[in-house]
Amino acid sequence: MANKALLEELESFLKMHPDVQFMDVFVPDINGVPRGKRIQPEEFSKVFGNGTNFCAANVVMNMKGESSENIVYGTHDGDPDVRSVAVEGSLAAVPWANQPTAQCIMELTEFDGTPFVLDPRGVLRTALRPLYEMGLHPVMATELEFYLVEQDGSRFKPRLPIIPGTKLPQSGVQYANFDDLDDVEPFLVDLVEICKIQNIPAGAALSEYSPGQFEVNLAHVDDPIRACDHATLLKRAVKAAARKNGMAATFMAKPFAEYAGSGLHLHISLLDKTGNNVFSGKSKDGDFSDRLRHAVGGLSKTMAESMAVFAPNANSYRRYAPGFYAPASPNWGPNHRDVALRIPVSSQKNRRVEHRVAGADANPYLVVAAVMAGIHHGLENQCTPGPMTPEKSDLEYEVTLPVRWAYALDAFEAGNILPRYFGEEYHRVFSTCRREESSCFHSEVSDRDYEWYLRAL
Repeated sequence: MANKALLEELESFLKMHPDVQFMDVFVPDINGVPRGKRIQPEEFSKVFGNGTNFCAANVVMNMKGESSENIVYGTHDGDPDVRSVAVEGSLAAVPWANQPTAQCIMELTEFDGTPFVLDPRGVLRTALRPLYEMGLHPVMATELEFYLVEQDGSRFKPRLPIIPGTKLPQSGVQYANFDDLDDVEPFLVDLVEICKIQNIPAGAALSEYSPGQFEVNLAHVDDPIRACDHATLLKRAVKAAARKNGMAATFMAKPFAEYAGSGLHLHISLLDKTGNNVFSGKSKDGDFSDRLRHAVGGLSKTMAESMAVFAPNANSYRRYAPGFYAPASPNWGPNHRDVALRIPVSSQKNRRVEHRVAGADANPYLVVAAVMAGIHHGLENQCTPGPMTPEKSDLEYEVTLPVRWAYALDAFEAGNILPRYFGEEYHRVFSTCRREESSCFHSEVSDRDYEWYLRAL
C-alpha cells in the first residue's frame, strides 16, 4: 500500500520545483557508495508510491562496481529485482546538476514488504532494535575528514594552499589555519549552499592536521539511521562542490603516506524513556557512570571483530600509524585524542562517547551498526573496560587490534557477537565480499612491485 506521507512529500516538492526533469534515486551499497539510477517525471510517483524495481545485487558491488563471484546474489541467482521505496525526508534538489534534478535515498524490501537482508540501512535498523527494546535511544552525530586533491603528473597530491600574493604552495600542516579556509572559500560557500538545500545539518568546517585536509561536523540527531543518511549525503555534496570548483575530493582513509589519514568519528549519547542521558553521573568507584563504563567495555570487547567494518579496504589499514591520531588499541579515557574511545569535555546532560577508530572510507551505516552492537553488548553483559587513560598523559602507541586486512577479516569471521546484530546472512555476505576483494587486490601486480623489484631481481 502506498505511503500517503511520501506522496504528499513528493507533491509538495514538485509544487516548489515544477521544472524538475530528473531524479537521482540511490541506495548506499556495502561500501557506502550510492548506487542507483536517474529517472524521469513519469516514474516519480512509483518511487514515492508503491515502489519501483531495483537490482538487488547493486548493494553488494565491490569498489569497482562489479558483482562478487563468491556469493549467490547477482551472479548465481539470475540477478533478480527487489522493491525500492523513497526514504521519507530525503527528497531534495541537486543544485550542481546541469538540468533541474532532484535526489532521494531509497530503501529496499522484498516484494512482500519484508526488509531486504542486504540493505545497509536495514542492517543498522536490526542492530538498533535491542537498544530500543531496552528503552534506550541513541543520539549521535558524525565528523568526516577528507582531502581536496589535484593531479601532479601521473600522481595525486593534496591541494596545497597558496601563499597570498604568490603562486607558491604553503608548506607545513597549518592545523586550524583560517588562511587555508580562505583559500578554498568558493568551495566552502558552495558546500554550505548545497547542505542548506539538501537539509544536511553541516556545522563547523575545520582545516585539519594535514595540508589540503578538512573536516566537516554534522549536528546531533535522535535517529542514527538519519545521521548516517546525512553522512552519505555529505560525501556526495563535498565531491560535487569540489568538482564545481575544478578540484577533486577523496574520503580515502590514507591517500598520502606522509600525511594524516581521514577518519569517521562518531559522537554518541544514550537517552532513557524520559529523555535522561544514561551516560551522565558517576559510579561509586569512578568518574563516569556505570552505564557509560559498561558501554565502553562492550565497545572494547567488540572492536577487534568490528575492524573489518571500520577499515573495509586495503588502503584503510595504512591509516593506523603512530603520530596520526588513529588508535590501534581499544583504549579509552577523557579528553585524549590518541585513544579509540574518547570521553570529550562535556556537561552531564551531553555526556557522550566519541568513537575514533573508523576511517572516512567506511560505510557509516555498518560502522554505526557495529558500534551500537558493542554498546548494547556492554550494557547487557555489564562489560568492564580496561584501565582508563588519564587526561594529558603521554600515551605510547600500542597495536592490539588487527590492523592488517587479512587479520581483520579473520577476526570478523571468528567473531560471535556481531552476527546477532547484523543478521547471520549479512554477516556471511559481508565477510565473503570483502575477502574476495582482498584476494583480488593482492593478486594485482602494482607499479610499486616494478619500482622495488624489477631491476634488482
